[in-house]
Amino acid sequence: MKVLVTGIAGFIGSHLAEKLYKNGHEIVGVDNFSDYYDINLKRENARALKNLGITIIERDLRVASLVNALPAEIDYIFHCAAQPGIASTSSFEDYLTNNIIATHNLTDFAAQFLKLKMFINIGTSSIYGKDVFCDEEQMAKPISNYGVTKLAAEQIVMSHSRLGDFPACSLRLYSVYGSRERPDKMFSQLIDCALNKKKFPLFEGSLAHKRSFTHINDIINGITSIIGNEKQCDGQVINLGTDQEYTTAQGIETVERLLNTKIELTMEPARSGDQLRTKAVIDKAQRLINYKPTVNLDDGVLEQIEWVKNKLNR
Repeated sequence: MKVLVTGIAGFIGSHLAEKLYKNGHEIVGVDNFSDYYDINLKRENARALKNLGITIIERDLRVASLVNALPAEIDYIFHCAAQPGIASTSSFEDYLTNNIIATHNLTDFAAQFLKLKMFINIGTSSIYGKDVFCDEEQMAKPISNYGVTKLAAEQIVMSHSRLGDFPACSLRLYSVYGSRERPDKMFSQLIDCALNKKKFPLFEGSLAHKRSFTHINDIINGITSIIGNEKQCDGQVINLGTDQEYTTAQGIETVERLLNTKIELTMEPARSGDQLRTKAVIDKAQRLINYKPTVNLDDGVLEQIEWVKNKLNR
């Protein structure tokens, strides 16, 4: 099968492309190599994928008319590209153009394929709002520009399924971590602080925040399980995470214990739009795609620690 992966040089996109390639699919990726974080990290991911024989097109999806830029005869589209997070450095226009306009352009492109088997949108639990412990029927109440625009992007994709233009589903991911994680994410920062004796910036009140920290391997297994289950997934929104719940304090303690060190904390003002709790309810994923997350927090964080150490050694 021929698969298009957007945001292929990023954290989730690069892992997804590797897995799909190992499963025997022909992969074409697209990425705009934005400077939201160190572009060299994306270039490194891209080089590794190109060494496998994966084609990567450098293209900004916000530019209309993708017909001549991207390949025809695509079987699956996995849409990972987005303006992520709730960083104060990102403007509303960044979220608007990268999450809504880019998705609109991509769905216009996808609508030309009469034989597209599935458009898989990579969404987020931020769509639900401040305190998340619910199934997919819960009314969305996003509290950040990120959540608002990702909800809009999801609805753009799902509208095409409703209209019969092409089959589509949206996967709402929960607190993904692991090797290649963005440097601004919690475990990346904690490991860096532990190894390099830096202070960890703790947002006020966040020690008690709760998350379903989900390892990248479990997430990728869930995403790729859509292939072969297209009929039951068409038109569906599906949570992907773990039903285990941890506080930020437990996340910090895990890194400290595994690295046998103490991380010094420095207090930062609370972030607007930060969620208090995100616990994944995954009954639907278990039913539709036999989704079974297996990586516990210790093993997952250890995998990320070993990846960081190997990277430093290189």
